[in-house]
Amino acid sequence: PDQSKHLSLKTKKFEMMSENSPDAICTLNTLQTNASALEQVRRERSNPQLQLNAMRAFLERAGLAVDELDHLNIIHVTGTKGKGSTCAFTEQILRNYGFRTGFYSSPHLVQVRERIRINGQPIGKDLFTKYFWQVYGRLDETKDAHGGTMPAYFRFLTILAFHVFLQEKVDLAVIEVGIGGAYDCTNIIRRPWVCGISSLGIDHTQILGDTIEKIAWQKGGIFKPGVPGFTVRQPEGAMPVLKERAKEIGCPLWVCPQLEDYQPDCGPLHLGLAGQHQRSNASLALQLSHTWLQRRCLPGPRCKGPACILVTVCLSSGLADAQWPGRTQTLKHGEVTYFLDGAHTMRSMQACVQWFRETAAQHERSASGAVARVLLFNATGERDSAAMLKLLVTCHFDFAVFCPNITEAIASCNADQQNFNVSVENMLTRCLDNERSWRLHNRLGDDKGTQLLIQDSLPRLPEHRGDTLVFPCILSALQWITQGRDSVLADPAKTTLAVKQSVTAKAAPLREAAEIHVLITGSLHLVGGALKHLDPASSK
Repeated sequence: PDQSKHLSLKTKKFEMMSENSPDAICTLNTLQTNASALEQVRRERSNPQLQLNAMRAFLERAGLAVDELDHLNIIHVTGTKGKGSTCAFTEQILRNYGFRTGFYSSPHLVQVRERIRINGQPIGKDLFTKYFWQVYGRLDETKDAHGGTMPAYFRFLTILAFHVFLQEKVDLAVIEVGIGGAYDCTNIIRRPWVCGISSLGIDHTQILGDTIEKIAWQKGGIFKPGVPGFTVRQPEGAMPVLKERAKEIGCPLWVCPQLEDYQPDCGPLHLGLAGQHQRSNASLALQLSHTWLQRRCLPGPRCKGPACILVTVCLSSGLADAQWPGRTQTLKHGEVTYFLDGAHTMRSMQACVQWFRETAAQHERSASGAVARVLLFNATGERDSAAMLKLLVTCHFDFAVFCPNITEAIASCNADQQNFNVSVENMLTRCLDNERSWRLHNRLGDDKGTQLLIQDSLPRLPEHRGDTLVFPCILSALQWITQGRDSVLADPAKTTLAVKQSVTAKAAPLREAAEIHVLITGSLHLVGGALKHLDPASSK
């Protein structure tokens, strides 16, 4: 009795805290650095099956049963490139049919609430806070009986998303895998209605393996017995592995047709997401949506594979209406146009380069005079920055600017975008390495004598090297690139870092150009930090 009284008092304490959203975000961030959570990750990396066992245990501690997830009528999607876009198309299509949708994705761009969406919108602050403390409270009050363990950041958010979707009584949930598939914590789902695998490539090699075959094996782990599976055309080596995985699991697997093979009954198909690479994502979304609708509206044996679907008004409008910020996104602020794409693998960067060259050329044809092209780049983790930068050289930038994924050098409340797993020094070293790679690719030489000045763990000023610069944060980089020509960044409330006179002088071409075109790429976290400044509504 005393124990239950103690637990109920703790639960009440968390309920009282539930009015404060920043407290929820800061508490959530402790799960990035919590020692037991980090130990979980290290231990489970050598025995991946432990990840799913631990996830089930955390789910139960949060008051949820695995079989409850069956009621969410889930569409489960993985892939290396395009899985988020596929989910966005799919969610929009089914919402256009009038269904109440849940959508779980990662990472977030500006606010963590973006990861959990109801009817296409991030859940509100009040809902997020309420459900956050419900789940956190249950886990916290049971941790002493489980060795003090709490779930790590992504695992917690996955549990929270399931809880939100069940409480909000969605008609379906579109669930994007975090990393891989087989051992991803979303893969505790037992009975999805349909599974999809978008384009595969090399990424997260320390976790998934360093060949396309190993990665395909991991991704195919989301297949379930008797559950229809769809994929797109894949690189050589991937498809045989996916087919073998599907066969051994007992999942009927089909390859989606090309988008031009569909029969629209309402004119040509238009996509709300730009870029040729989105066409395969759209085809996959059509198959996932159509299969889900068949099961919902036509009970009994149904899925006969990807026959040429007659694309109805709801299907085509879903493709046209889809939005997925930070992916092939264009923002025009007067004389400055931003091209934002979170590409961070070789294949996605190839697609980004093709999209940027085509789209920027269209904008340049209508410009009133000379256009200055600027690259703003950062890459994180084990990604091959040098190889991605080599692809970007073909875009012929006038300036290449590098900065870490720090929104502002001046301390401010950016709890949603804090990452405690990487030190500032490591971030800055990576920026300098990226700048050196760019100079070598452009045969600008390597000025080893120039060092980034650091004061209070942050560089004080950008250091200028020919046509390359390194800045301490995203805001200072954007302010230098735009030279006061974007009123959103010229807001007096935003702190402006002082720069050397020589750096200001170097920006003369940016002040003189009729327009400035800025490609922001290499990292979704970089794109998210930029959107925080460029689209103030995204922070509300």
